[in-house]
Amino acid sequence: MQAYSDQTREHDPHALPDIEVSEMTAREVAERDEDLICEYSRRHEFRLAFVNNRTREAMLDAIVAEEGIQGGFYWWSCRPGCLPDSFPEGPFSTEAEALADARNF
Repeated sequence: MQAYSDQTREHDPHALPDIEVSEMTAREVAERDEDLICEYSRRHEFRLAFVNNRTREAMLDAIVAEEGIQGGFYWWSCRPGCLPDSFPEGPFSTEAEALADARNF
């Protein structure tokens, strides 16, 4: 879902949304963290993670378990009309909670 950080701009025909809220699994959150992917791929047991899907899945499961990553609703900002340009903030229990947090940021 895309939304406006400033609700007064919702009816402006020239304004575009600048927040995106999405529900993601813990694995999807882990996949977005390039630093963790790089760190874990250096481990001996995950050295083939970029060429073997089974090894990559095991690595993502390890990241989720060891880093305590949780699924839920996340939000991130973006330039109007563009892809998100920040790491997701969350998790939140509901889409409404994530949106409220984004607007209070």
